[in-house]
Amino acid sequence: MNEYRQQIQEQLHRIEREEQVRILFACESGSRAWGFPSKDSDYDVRFLYVRPVDWYLSIFEKRDVIEYPISDQLDINGWDLKKALNLFRKSNPPLLEWLQSPIHYLEKFSVTQKIREMSPLTFSPKSCVYHYLHMAKGNFREYLQGDQVKIKKYFYVLRPILACQWVETKGTMPPMEFEVLVDELLPESKLKQEVYSLLERKKSGIELDYEPKIVDLNEYLERQIAYFEETAKQIPAAGEKQDEALDGLFREALREVWGE
Repeated sequence: MNEYRQQIQEQLHRIEREEQVRILFACESGSRAWGFPSKDSDYDVRFLYVRPVDWYLSIFEKRDVIEYPISDQLDINGWDLKKALNLFRKSNPPLLEWLQSPIHYLEKFSVTQKIREMSPLTFSPKSCVYHYLHMAKGNFREYLQGDQVKIKKYFYVLRPILACQWVETKGTMPPMEFEVLVDELLPESKLKQEVYSLLERKKSGIELDYEPKIVDLNEYLERQIAYFEETAKQIPAAGEKQDEALDGLFREALREVWGE
């Protein structure tokens, strides 16, 4: 990890030089942050950046993402701060996850922390539940049908389903770490033991490929998906518009990064 952390930070500094941007924040966003990486998992690095002030003073729409091809197990992509703040006001779950990732590679300037502090005001339970439910349904349909299933994909259905449950019961953005969700939300049971058994196998580096489906787990996931398809309709949208505050935050970030 230390070797890759240094490599990631070098890549981020290279992006700053080549793209003439300042990176505000960079974190791990995938299975490593969730707590169940495979031996060959990529490092999924996501970052927020700003360009010089003149770049924004244009009548033309410009590309507001930076994407680099995956190489050497590094998947690095970033969003312009203006794009990020527009998505933040809509309670965008991937962005909210990045902000609370347990693995940070870089955080400079004050804007990222200020966005975090505003998160409870803009958070929309409904949009987050629909996001996680869509993820769970897609992975369940794609990977967990039939007698033989791709066993590691249970994590990619379990985590979003538990995230839905977290939002329903606690009304806040769910934590990224899979074990926190399991500990908090699954009662002591055979099902919980089954989940932890899978997690231990994955953490120990055992390649979880096609195996007989775990009937209890499939039934639980089917029930939860059906439940949240109905419940999501009743979950409040909430989330207050903070347009003036976000405009001010954007301008303040430009001043802090580039000076007056």
